[in-house]
Amino acid sequence: MTDKPRGPSGELASYQRDRFSAGGIEHDIYRKGSGPAVIVLTEMPGITPRVLGFADRVAAMGCSVILPQLFGTPGREPGSLGYGLKSALSVCIRREFTMFALNKTAPIIDWLRALARHEHARCGGPGVGAVGMCFTGGFALAMSTDPRILAPVLSQPSLPAALKKADRASIDCSRSDLEVVKQRCQREGLRVLGLRFERDPLSPGERFDFLRQQLGDAFIAVELDPAHRHPDGYLRNA
Repeated sequence: MTDKPRGPSGELASYQRDRFSAGGIEHDIYRKGSGPAVIVLTEMPGITPRVLGFADRVAAMGCSVILPQLFGTPGREPGSLGYGLKSALSVCIRREFTMFALNKTAPIIDWLRALARHEHARCGGPGVGAVGMCFTGGFALAMSTDPRILAPVLSQPSLPAALKKADRASIDCSRSDLEVVKQRCQREGLRVLGLRFERDPLSPGERFDFLRQQLGDAFIAVELDPAHRHPDGYLRNA
């Protein structure tokens, strides 16, 4: 069987490295392009070549793409299971993140909101986009309490870890923050885009049902049937 085709890869060397600090938290960030800011929050294990390939496409659309390095080694291939586990375990013990808490916004969100404000002031334009992926999928929702976030995208949001029924029918955003987002949807016409594969155990359907209940028509759900995979059927677990 032929190896599964992979998405385009990007080169870390083509990005400008900077350091951003706010609220006692400091992380490297990587920038590319010009135009309105789009913050791309990577999945585990971090800023991989294919995440860079996606970011390249965002920059090519006429945007300034910003990738915060929150975990992992930037530019490294996902590689072994051990590397992925090491990245995940490092996050588990850091106070910036919450993997299992219900109805709670992770402390890192305040830093990300500050980054959004900084990048909006630097880049200009109507506002900022935020794309979360899997582990960071729900971060874009919690960031949307800031009025500068105009295009939140939740790709396969996987937190809190779907261990119990209550976990599956929730997302890593506090009730107070979610209420602010709901008010923005009602008053400002904010729309929240969510994407997942059906029957994905890490991003369960109950989570999207919860978001539909909370946000109504402002939540735009794209749920892909796993049958709509590569024509040769290489994606067995979408």
